[in-house]
Amino acid sequence: MRRIVAALALLLLAACAPRPTPVQPTPSVTVATPLSMDVTDWDDFEGQFVAVDAVDIRPRVSGYLRQVSFKDGEIVRKGQLLFVIDPRPYQATLDQARAQVAHAEAALANAAADAARGNTLLEAHAISRQAFDALVATQRTTSADLASARAQVASAQLNVDFTRVTAPLSGRVSDRRVAPGNLVTADTTVLTNIVSLNPIRFAFAGSEALYLKYQRANQAGTRASSRFVANPVEVRLQDETDYRWKGRMDFVDNALDPGSGAIRGRALIDNPDNFLTPGMFGHMRLLGSGAYKALLVPDAAVVTDQERQVVFVIDADGVAHQHPVELGPISRGLRVIRSGLSETDRVIIEGVQRAQAGHKVKATATVLTPAPATGGDTAHLAPIASSAEPAGGGR
Repeated sequence: MRRIVAALALLLLAACAPRPTPVQPTPSVTVATPLSMDVTDWDDFEGQFVAVDAVDIRPRVSGYLRQVSFKDGEIVRKGQLLFVIDPRPYQATLDQARAQVAHAEAALANAAADAARGNTLLEAHAISRQAFDALVATQRTTSADLASARAQVASAQLNVDFTRVTAPLSGRVSDRRVAPGNLVTADTTVLTNIVSLNPIRFAFAGSEALYLKYQRANQAGTRASSRFVANPVEVRLQDETDYRWKGRMDFVDNALDPGSGAIRGRALIDNPDNFLTPGMFGHMRLLGSGAYKALLVPDAAVVTDQERQVVFVIDADGVAHQHPVELGPISRGLRVIRSGLSETDRVIIEGVQRAQAGHKVKATATVLTPAPATGGDTAHLAPIASSAEPAGGGR
């Protein structure tokens, strides 16, 4: 019995003894020093393309439309014939005005001859001064009548010319709004519309904060021009990944909208192939700074810790530490770090979710390279260690 009790006691003691804690494996991560390179900041805007010039084509004279001389939606050049209004009534008026000119010229010639004879008679004391003055007045009156008749000819000629409606600018014409045979009214009926295409404008609105940023930069002398104007811009369309459309700023409004707190801006974009059309939407970036030296890391290396952004840095003993950082924009697929890092810091860029502050990690070193200038937004990693090594390996 005693032996049985002793055996049970040993079993109970073995069951209550503490078990050894299993050793957690050291997490593996990938580290790299920040990439140091020259960076230029761009500010992003959304906006819409608008024509530099847009004109509603209205007739200058009333009449029945006789001819349409373009195809709907085609590119037209300045001075190209678009519409013809029946010119016959205006041609008849012009002919009548020209006849009035001939009548006035004949009357003036007769009055001039009478005045010349009157002068001879006056010198011979054959007529009175009053009679001679009447002859001179008649000559002047007929001269004025001739000038009036010539003005009527010019006016009638304009009306005849206005029966041929031409394009006031080069660009893309809309469709015809009136078919031949319809009566059109001077300065009222809209015949069609023309918009210019090259160059084309990109209209957008900027926040008060960005406006202040540029104004402060102007005062500090860090920008070449004032109030955005003439600064380079790049635009991409809704289905594009690259900012392939180039231009420059040409206008900033003189006041902020009191309701939205935004200010209107406009850029001039080259459109040599007439691909861009008014009404299109796009994304524009505006040069926000001169080139400056910056440190960059992959965006995935940045972790949000409550209200701050941090990165994990490995020290010489392979221990991970959090470094609060101030973020800048994305450049060449990498995130600009404005403060919080040095060029020699080894930053965890892969496996950051496995790292814990104050704990050791096993690191594989790589080198960061930026994405091509015309490529996407991902960084390229070039491994320099074929196998994992301890973080404190002294590389």
